[in-house]
Amino acid sequence: MGATCTRGIRKAIMGGGAHKVCVCGGAGGIGQPLCLLMSMDPNIKELSVFDLNVAMVPPKGVASDLSHIESKVKVSGYEMEVGKAPKDHLMDCLFGCSLVMVPAGMPRKPGMTRDDLFRLNADIAKGIVEACARFCPNAVVALIVNPINSIVPAMAELYRKAGLDPSKIVGVTTLDCVRANKFVSEITGCHPYQVEVPVIGGHAGMTILPVFSQDYYGSRIDPSKIPDLDRKTQDAGTEVVSAKNGKGSATLSMAYAGARLGRAVLAGLSGQTAVECAYIKSDVTELPYFASRVQFGRKGVARALPIGKLNAHEQKRLAEAKAQLKSEIATGMKYAQQTSLTIK
Repeated sequence: MGATCTRGIRKAIMGGGAHKVCVCGGAGGIGQPLCLLMSMDPNIKELSVFDLNVAMVPPKGVASDLSHIESKVKVSGYEMEVGKAPKDHLMDCLFGCSLVMVPAGMPRKPGMTRDDLFRLNADIAKGIVEACARFCPNAVVALIVNPINSIVPAMAELYRKAGLDPSKIVGVTTLDCVRANKFVSEITGCHPYQVEVPVIGGHAGMTILPVFSQDYYGSRIDPSKIPDLDRKTQDAGTEVVSAKNGKGSATLSMAYAGARLGRAVLAGLSGQTAVECAYIKSDVTELPYFASRVQFGRKGVARALPIGKLNAHEQKRLAEAKAQLKSEIATGMKYAQQTSLTIK
């Protein structure tokens, strides 16, 4: 029995697919576990771990550690000095990539406004996106950079201005779905894998809208409990920060959620049916960017799926989410109007 179990675990992490993936920020708190999980994906043949020379550990060290796992995935580490431009140094790291995952940026610090955080992290994201535009313009770029609601429109519009496909820029909002699924399972007693709550809107505060009515188990929860469950999903990130006494944020669950999105992207690129919630350039509402269920295909995003039927509570929440999201999208689009990518 033990031998059979061991063989099953080893088979699950064999890897050896057709795609090259890069994790930019791969030596950080989210990046390291994300690299571990992505190295187990059956559709990956090569994994690049990139980070700055001031990272928690050297990216080549992360790559060395991962290279000892029983997998056919080739892992390489790449490092760049602070202050240098990624577009001038990441050719070997990015060339040939099908997917680039970006768990990067700075956390919000005391006294820092949301606008301050956006300006800081938008410049960080722009550096990576600029390098992707130069070395792997057809790759899907999955951003885990806050504030997602503004960063994704900014980077997608910069791609559009450069003559590239803005749908290649994808905001990772999967953690909201993961949390909603877990909370429903705790209430109903079912396994989390049986729950699929779509979370639409955005990825911050009231823009996070879990549509519990569209899940079999979620729809059976007492309606009087839904507003609190809604708020619990919105505030889950703050709960983790508090539990860590302000010394960290949701790193492990974020890595898990990022890997889940990455797995969907790679499955789609490999010709398999794959649907996952993500924040993208969208036409499912009047807003130009929106998080909803997304179908991934051989070129990345195939289409954003319709929102579907909402109950009265969800319709009210959607109106509130849109109002907030509209302003945050505008912040990102204004940034894109004021700058451009330098690809050559």
